Amino acid sequence: MTTWAISLFWIFLGLAIVQAAIAWRFVRALKETPPRRVEDSSCPKAAVVLCLRGPDPFLPACLEAVLNLDYPHYDLHVVVDSRDDPAWAIAEQAIAAHGGRNVHMKPLTTRRATCSLKCSSLVQAISELDDSYKVLALLDADTIPHRTWLRELAAPLAEDRVAAATGNRWYVPGVASWGSLVRRLWNAAAVVQMFWFKIPWGGTLALKLDVVRRSNLLERWGNALCEDTMLYAALRPMGYRVAFVPSLMMINREGCDLESFFRWVRRQLLTARLYHPAWGLVVGHGLGTAVVQLAGIVALVAAVLLRNWPAGVWLVAGAGSYWGVMVMLLAVLEDGVRHTAQPRGESIPTMRVSTVPRLLAAMALTQAVYPAALLSSILLRVVDWRGIRYRVEGPTKIRMIEYVPYGGEVRSESGSL
Repeated sequence: MTTWAISLFWIFLGLAIVQAAIAWRFVRALKETPPRRVEDSSCPKAAVVLCLRGPDPFLPACLEAVLNLDYPHYDLHVVVDSRDDPAWAIAEQAIAAHGGRNVHMKPLTTRRATCSLKCSSLVQAISELDDSYKVLALLDADTIPHRTWLRELAAPLAEDRVAAATGNRWYVPGVASWGSLVRRLWNAAAVVQMFWFKIPWGGTLALKLDVVRRSNLLERWGNALCEDTMLYAALRPMGYRVAFVPSLMMINREGCDLESFFRWVRRQLLTARLYHPAWGLVVGHGLGTAVVQLAGIVALVAAVLLRNWPAGVWLVAGAGSYWGVMVMLLAVLEDGVRHTAQPRGESIPTMRVSTVPRLLAAMALTQAVYPAALLSSILLRVVDWRGIRYRVEGPTKIRMIEYVPYGGEVRSESGSL
């Protein structure tokens, strides 16, 4: 028993060291990479595309921000699910209030049965762009871009072999519900994996428009569930890469409940399963970590029942070291994101000692919910997204089961359409 406990101690310690090493490289990128901004003379004409379905709580702020970007040559192309959608009226009011003369807003006219509504909207918007546009920028309705957002997003595209540039999201919920805390913790780990596995995020994403057309991405999107996760696999054979922009860690202050989080994270994992070659590593890491945690709990219970106190000490030391490192890593990651957010006037509260017990409880809850979502995503064949159900039979075998107009509350779906 003691031998098993010692083995688990070293496994816990090894996991903590590996997690710390990969997180530290990400934090270095955040802190040591200064923002790059395209100068006026080098700004290519850009089309910013926003796809909408339903009244996102941050949509007015998103539109106000995107209509006031510090970028000389850009147009905003908004595609709304229908004129009767609540987002249409919200967008009209925001455009009128902020004098958006560079805005083109249209309803979605062709709802393809072979892809998601968001992909249908993107295909429609991009198909209508002329050759004067050189950069395509995508954002979600819960993204509130700062003034230089587009300059920073377009900067890496000046490199010949960079076809896409992406930021990522960081959750700082205003209300510390259990769902919000679990999503905050899961996302903190996910952004590090996305950094290492080159997984783009569609909430802050730019692409060279000529590459989009030459790579048949429009055709791919016409048969896909999502637009972003596939980009690594689509661009790599052409010799292009996806660049991560550290200064574009976008703060999201929306809250959610556990049910909403589960549905949301299961869909995120489903897209990784369908479209990213690192899916096996994602599964291995998620399930492997969960198995080690479960083994530690079972072994600790056995040690207590058998009154094997030396084994219990080894197990508590191992698990305590791992969880202590995880709390410290969260603080270090948040400090890195704070470093990028503060210059643009955004604040992230510093972690207080009094919040650690609740964080530890949320970590335990995350360790239970995430493996369940991971297993569910492996078996998932029908997914609900913004009130629309899709049958998923493969990466290019997506079927919209039935279209219904938006008619209910969207609860933290974390995506525009």
